[in-house]
Amino acid sequence: MSDQPIRQRDAERTRAELLAVATEVFAESGYSGARVDEIAERTRTTKRMIYYYFGGKEQLYLAVLEEAYRGIREAERGLDVGELGPVEAMRRLAELTYDHHLEHQAFIRLVAIENIHRGEHIQRLQSLRDLGQPAMSLLDEILERGRVEGVFRDDVDAFDVHLIISAYCVFQVANQYTFGYLFSRDLHAPESRTHLRALIGDVVVSWLSRR
Repeated sequence: MSDQPIRQRDAERTRAELLAVATEVFAESGYSGARVDEIAERTRTTKRMIYYYFGGKEQLYLAVLEEAYRGIREAERGLDVGELGPVEAMRRLAELTYDHHLEHQAFIRLVAIENIHRGEHIQRLQSLRDLGQPAMSLLDEILERGRVEGVFRDDVDAFDVHLIISAYCVFQVANQYTFGYLFSRDLHAPESRTHLRALIGDVVVSWLSRR
């Protein structure tokens, strides 16, 4: 019996472990500050092994970015709203985004880092544009159903909704320490999280329902 499948699984597991640790390091230190030596140390491997799998620091960072964006897109694709009315479907999508961002804070830090670099690296990942299409299609579908049923306004599109939801949810992570200190609030305390999670659903649904 060939041991090729076993070697393949080992390679996939190693690659996944390297990506997970690299995500932490890039999110903590940024692209410029991250060191491949540190990633190798944390994974108890070598720089040579990392270069074998990814080619170099920049290619590793690109792989980290792609995997981070893939996470939210896969969560969106897994959301089944076919049996829900458009109002509840939109609320569920907003709440899912909120939950994902709070549970994957490294993703938000990576987005902030990439914007500091003016999107220099993400522009090399055409695959991310393709990954984003199902999410926009889902929003289009929910919006259209809402218009047909007469519960949603007709002067906004999927991009508008995505912008509103993303801005709110990113803020919960990106500004949690400064906003929390200035206003003496723990944005991620259980009671705050329950309230803020419901709030984004209320905001989006109310805005879309405004005549």
